[in-house]
Amino acid sequence: MTGKRSSTVAGLALICAAAVLSAPGAAYASPAKPTPGKTKSLEDVRKEIEKLYHDAGVATDAYNAAEEKSEKQSKQIVKLARSITKGQQNLDKLKSRAGAAARAQYRSGGVSSEAQLMLSDDPQEFLDGAGRIREGHKATKGMMTEMERTQEDLRIYAKDATAQWKKLEANRKAKAESKKKIKKKISAAEEMESKLEKKELERLRKLEEEAQLKKQSAWVSSGVLKDIKGKATGPGKKAVEFATAQIGKPYVWGAEGPSSYDCSGLTSKAWAAAGKGIPRTSQEQWKQLPRIDVKNMRPGDLIIYHADASHVGMYVGDGAIVHAPRPGRDVTVAGAGSMKILGVVRPDK
Repeated sequence: MTGKRSSTVAGLALICAAAVLSAPGAAYASPAKPTPGKTKSLEDVRKEIEKLYHDAGVATDAYNAAEEKSEKQSKQIVKLARSITKGQQNLDKLKSRAGAAARAQYRSGGVSSEAQLMLSDDPQEFLDGAGRIREGHKATKGMMTEMERTQEDLRIYAKDATAQWKKLEANRKAKAESKKKIKKKISAAEEMESKLEKKELERLRKLEEEAQLKKQSAWVSSGVLKDIKGKATGPGKKAVEFATAQIGKPYVWGAEGPSSYDCSGLTSKAWAAAGKGIPRTSQEQWKQLPRIDVKNMRPGDLIIYHADASHVGMYVGDGAIVHAPRPGRDVTVAGAGSMKILGVVRPDK
């Protein structure tokens, strides 16, 4: 069985098991009892590791947000630089024209065109010259106005570029700080896991699954699935197809494909594949996308998790989501209620 298929089966098994356990008269199976005192300490380890990865997820969202802002600011700086170059070229041309006019007056002995006209004895020449002088004054005034406007544009462009550079530098520092936090939290979690023996690691994984199963069972037993009957739209189907095709690929913070993903990298790329651009981070997806009631959700909708909106999964129907869980885990199918739901957003509303 391939890793992708086994992951899907495992996720669906979790959901089915939750449905069974939530049935009337059902009870949770008691976990095997290891050495006295061992279960609690390992459960404490599980909770601590879970918190570390949660904190790493929050830092990852901050990193992704800073990355997205940096990309936009870089594009804006390039645009401003092009405007400055174009403006400077225009200003150079205007200065060249002004210089040519000054040189022409110098060649005429420094006598102004008005004075030369007054000295003319030919009435027709006087009238023709008067018209040319008016046109010349108008052109000179227009050129000077254009020069002033171009110089002001250049000043504004330079000011805006400086402001964008400062923001870019601030985001660079924010990214670096978030990166340090991510690595610190993940390293701490990995260190805790590295101290466990093989059997303890297996038991830890089982405890994780049991914790998820318990939450999913409580969610299913609330009867929420009876109300969820929405059908996926065309774009929603495409988004689900893309997301589920990534099952088995590893979680990597800051990644958005094609070989690895973080949680919001997966959902944003899935909807991009469906022809709909959405915010890059789970927090911005929560802030910017239209919110709907859980009972009205349909496949393709995004479920936002935790009070700080630090995780996101895509609803695929039948009480399940596809998501990129955390470092050390692969994109997989899980119960939609296996984590604390903050709310649901709809990209194609």
